Amino acid sequence: MENNENKITLIDHKLSQRHIDLDPGGYFIIYLEQVAGLIYAKHFTNVVDEHGLTFEPESGKVIPTRGKIKGTHINVFSGRTAKQVCVKIFEETQPCPVTQLDHAAYLGRELMRAELALITSQEYIQD
Repeated sequence: MENNENKITLIDHKLSQRHIDLDPGGYFIIYLEQVAGLIYAKHFTNVVDEHGLTFEPESGKVIPTRGKIKGTHINVFSGRTAKQVCVKIFEETQPCPVTQLDHAAYLGRELMRAELALITSQEYIQD
């Protein structure tokens, strides 16, 4: 079992290093409130230029890939399960804030990871 876990970890790490095109619909910061038993997804808007750089609309500053986000979120979605948060984002919000299928798949994966961390009382760090 450990060997399989190592293989999965290596595959995941390699795939996390690939180039992705950012969603012009914005991005999400996912976090947990362990005591409340909730998963949160803060939605931020962004502007993507012709070079693929992402800027915060208010300040015009490039959004870093690491570190703190200084922009203002436009919505917060929360729920006790990944499915509940996904329904709020993809089915109950019009227009949908996610405009690319790869971004939708990423959010589904991350929200499931967050749910697992919530269930097991582990730390969650967004990929």
